[in-house]
Parts: sequence; structure tokens; C-alpha cells
Amino acid sequence: MCDQHCSAGAKPSPLPVSRRGLLVGGAALLSAGAALSACARAQAQGEKPVATPISGDDALKRLMDGNARYAANTPVQKDYSAGRAARVGAQHPFASILSCADSRVAPELAFDQGPGDLFVVRVAGNFLNDDGLASLEYGALVLNIPLIMVLGHSNCGAVDATIKVLKDGTRLPGHLPGLVNSIKPAVEAAKAKGGPDLLADATVENVRRNVRLLVTGDPVVSGLAKDGKVKVVGGIYDLATGRVTLV
Repeated sequence: MCDQHCSAGAKPSPLPVSRRGLLVGGAALLSAGAALSACARAQAQGEKPVATPISGDDALKRLMDGNARYAANTPVQKDYSAGRAARVGAQHPFASILSCADSRVAPELAFDQGPGDLFVVRVAGNFLNDDGLASLEYGALVLNIPLIMVLGHSNCGAVDATIKVLKDGTRLPGHLPGLVNSIKPAVEAAKAKGGPDLLADATVENVRRNVRLLVTGDPVVSGLAKDGKVKVVGGIYDLATGRVTLV
């Protein structure tokens, strides 16, 4: 299980407490402890940890170079069966991506990466919740991934739905109100700035807000970031061009 060595603006509000996370802040610490315990067990059983060979800056360059190839329609990833057998026993991703669940956004394609290269967490609206945060902590602590990117995209339906709910007071069924509540602070922040395109501005603000939550609100990732072991960035994927712009 232990594949690798364990190792701007106002302060954002803490993550909303889910039904399973009644102890505020406890989920992050518990997940971190579980990850470290799992790693220790694996090492006790004789598994040899593998150190990540690249830095967060190098990982980001690898991502953006891949995106440039994708946007230019000159990908190098073509044979997805290559290395399949070798990946059975271990995974060594170099970047974690918190991405929207939108079907038009496929991180492995957008960054021209193959199986095993990216550790992807997806939720409509690309915002942090307890489960997604635990997954990113697992990637950072157990898989020793040096880069986390929060990836939004143009014309995001989840952000647009949140704007409409706040504007018209629409009542949504099921668990959709929870999704809206998670994106609402970004929409309100963008609206306060008074820009000409609320959807685009709120999409960017949503990415920036979740980057801030990772580097200031979460004790696990923020600690790794302060130590220079994890780099956290935000990006916007343009549906029309396929290009990712850092924000």
C-alpha cells in the first residue's frame, strides 16, 4: 500500500462539517494518522518506499507541457496498455488534481498523461469536502505526490447553478443544496468585485478559494506546503481551446 516515501486574501472559512465529520478539524488529522499507520505497516512487512524523483515545480512543468501538447493536438500518450502489468503492484503519480466532474473535462487527456501519472479527485464544482480532502492527504502523505492542482473550467454548470440559486432563490432537490452552499462563498466574493462576467469571475474565485483552503485551512497539506514538500496551485481549463491557465 505504501508505494512511496511518507513524509491572498481574507482567510477562508473552514470546510463545512458533513454528517460524518462532527468533530471539526478531526477528519484531517485522523486521515493523516491512518495514512501514516498504513505506511508503517507496509514498511514493517518489507515494502521498500520509493522517493518521488521530482519537485512540485518540476511536476507543474510536466503538467503544463502536457497540456500544451494536448491543446496543439500533438499528444505523446497513445499506447495505454504500456506498463499495465508493472502498475499492478504500485502506483507513482506525480500530481494530484481536484477537478470538476464535468464530462468535458478529462485531466489525463487535458495534460497528456497516461495511467498511473495523475491522482484525480472529482466533484461537481471542484470544491473540497471531507472525503476529497482525505484523498488528497493520502496522495500527499502516502504516495508522496509533490503537486496538487485545483482545476476549474469555463462554463461550469455547478457554478452557474449556484449563481442562479442566489439570484432567483430557486430551491433544488436532494443533496444539490449542499453543493450550492460549498460554491456560494466564491460566487459572493466574485459578485462583490463587480466584474463584467460573474460566471467566469466566480469560477476563478472558486479555484482560488479552494487553493487557500488547502494551504491555510488544512493542517496536513498546509504543513507539507510550508515545508516545501507539496506545491498547491489553481488552474482554469478552457473548454473551447483545451488550454489550462494558472490562476
